[in-house]
Amino acid sequence: MVEVLNLDQARAWKAAAAVLDPEVPAVTVADLGILRSVEVSDGVATAKVTPTYSGCPAVLAIELAVETALLDAGFEAKVERVIAPAWTTDWITEEGREKLRAYGIAPPVKASNSVRALFGETVVACPRCASEDTERVSEFGSTACKALYKCQSCYEPFDYFKCI
Repeated sequence: MVEVLNLDQARAWKAAAAVLDPEVPAVTVADLGILRSVEVSDGVATAKVTPTYSGCPAVLAIELAVETALLDAGFEAKVERVIAPAWTTDWITEEGREKLRAYGIAPPVKASNSVRALFGETVVACPRCASEDTERVSEFGSTACKALYKCQSCYEPFDYFKCI
């Protein structure tokens, strides 16, 4: 029974972890670290998800997509929103950071526990040419969690995923 449960749990995790972020479809909810856990008990898969921030407009879409993925994998499904501890960009996996960069979004460069992370100037490398000769154009980019930058070397604009 324990072995079957472990196989079910692995299958449930794999299904939920494959859900793409609706705002940045290059990364999964597991890459972002917002999928906290998936547990299976009596055929019910319960996924715990932490939103990137309390006002994130994609929270419901993500929760519904995780639930659907679990249902499609053959489980009864529940999704629980976990708000403590609060999500931090430190939870983005290395693979997730690389996927962001390949997608054209500069990943966060400082640890979230740094006072300067939110209030200081950050050197942000261009995700296209890797130049550090960049400038912030706007504190807000395509979403509230990103800032808009411009590369002074290749002249391309790009989003920077702000450190939270």
